[in-house]
Amino acid sequence: MQRVLVLNAGSATLKASVIEGPSNELLARAGVDVAGGTAPAFAAAVRGLLAELAKAGADPTSVGAVGHRVVHGGARFTGAVQVDDAVVAAIEALGDLAPLHNAAAARVIAAARAILPSIPHVAVFDTAFHASLDAPAYVYALPRAWHEEWGYRRFGFHGLSVEWSTGRAGELLGRDPRELGLVVAHLGAGCSVTAVWQGRSASTSMGMTPLEGLVMATRSGSVDPGLLLAAQREHGLDAAALVEVLDRRSGLLGISGTSGDVRELLVAAPRDERAALAIEIFVRSAAAGIAAAATALPRLDAIVFTGGIGEHAATVRASIAGRLASIGVPAVSSEPVAEDAVLARGPVAVLRVEAREDVVIAQAVRRLLPGHAAGQAERL
Repeated sequence: MQRVLVLNAGSATLKASVIEGPSNELLARAGVDVAGGTAPAFAAAVRGLLAELAKAGADPTSVGAVGHRVVHGGARFTGAVQVDDAVVAAIEALGDLAPLHNAAAARVIAAARAILPSIPHVAVFDTAFHASLDAPAYVYALPRAWHEEWGYRRFGFHGLSVEWSTGRAGELLGRDPRELGLVVAHLGAGCSVTAVWQGRSASTSMGMTPLEGLVMATRSGSVDPGLLLAAQREHGLDAAALVEVLDRRSGLLGISGTSGDVRELLVAAPRDERAALAIEIFVRSAAAGIAAAATALPRLDAIVFTGGIGEHAATVRASIAGRLASIGVPAVSSEPVAEDAVLARGPVAVLRVEAREDVVIAQAVRRLLPGHAAGQAERL
């Protein structure tokens, strides 16, 4: 059970890695874009990635279990669970709340179970880390019945990334992470900020779905609800049309009109006003989200940048930090940093941490499966 295959499904990408315990050594990793995101495409992607891992010396048939990242667990999944047909059905049923992600996860799980049927599969949820939120952090200012009868509430996402970043922040700062007040900014295609106090989620920007909060690659982030009502009333957009616009045609792509990829926008920005505007709006959105999250903490010790943009877009990271000077955040260099590092020290430190959701997933798998009876009790 020490060797775990981790499959991390995105909306149109799939990453695979083999993690050896207890050292959590990365034996091999591979990734692929999955055009169209269809079930056959994901099944072919799983087979191709397993072949790549085998060529790299990490034969998937040698693993003791498979861990799957699932974005939305709703109120039903607050910890890792061993997969069976009922679990897969529940993941699919939550698809309306995370349309870019849960369907992809269900397709990958189905493909992997068919290819590797004799070993256990475990679902690990991004929402689980935020189960520690208290009522003021997850209840919306909407009619009480919407929460109590309909179950509408904030769930939060990127929990696996935040959990890893919290531990790494403690290591980099030489302090117990349970003593730290952190804001973790996971900035990638999807973006969120989470306030972490004593190792637990205290506030997070994403909500009932991964749409709320910061500006993202193709997702809008928070917008005036009245604007959406106006679009319905004045232009005839129905729910399906709004989902398409808010999830796939907004964010950086919507602003620039050309791309949702920060790398492409940074190249274009000097000569393209819309690209430059998209970057500026993104920076303002991220900085505002970080500042808001800090208000949930008794003390802010550090800001952690992670995710593809947080790790690699040094100029964007520096611009965000620059806008946070008023809350004591020091300036950071706009030069690239290739490894985890403390970028600035002071009353508020600034860190760069590589996202390692695969390690967190592998650890969750190992914790669940040795206690098989407890694992069974957590299943649907």
